[in-house]
Amino acid sequence: MDPNGATLPRFAPGESGDGAPRSGGNGALLAGALLAGAALVAGRSLRRVVVEGGSMAPTLLDGDRLVVLVRPWGPPAVPLVGDIVAAPDPRCPDRVLVKRVTRVDRGAGSIELRGDAPDASTDSRDFGPVPLASVIGRVVHRYGPPGRSGPLGRPTEYHRS
Repeated sequence: MDPNGATLPRFAPGESGDGAPRSGGNGALLAGALLAGAALVAGRSLRRVVVEGGSMAPTLLDGDRLVVLVRPWGPPAVPLVGDIVAAPDPRCPDRVLVKRVTRVDRGAGSIELRGDAPDASTDSRDFGPVPLASVIGRVVHRYGPPGRSGPLGRPTEYHRS
């Protein structure tokens, strides 16, 4: 035996060496079920969107690929001013807009959305406030393109007139 090496004991299938028989099938089945459950939950609570256009420059650029945490607030919490959210375009509900929250009106159940590049953005200045219930979720991560990926945290302060 090499004094500088290490060897591991060999046991027969189904044994652990402590005398207790093991059944690898149950553990693998449980791990598989947990993994499938996590994937199901993640699939329902995450959504991917791709930025088209320059309305959110310089924060987000054309072609950025984003992860949206679907309705992370739950009732009665709402997005905060400064959050970047995804919401359907009120003029064309099949189109998803990615904009920054500039005002929250809990009483009316609505928020105002604006692009970071006002001259390139169609937002609440054009179509008015958006119902809170229609907001898909908050943008939390940019996963592409390479070199621009990373988390998109909440700003510590946000002032926009």
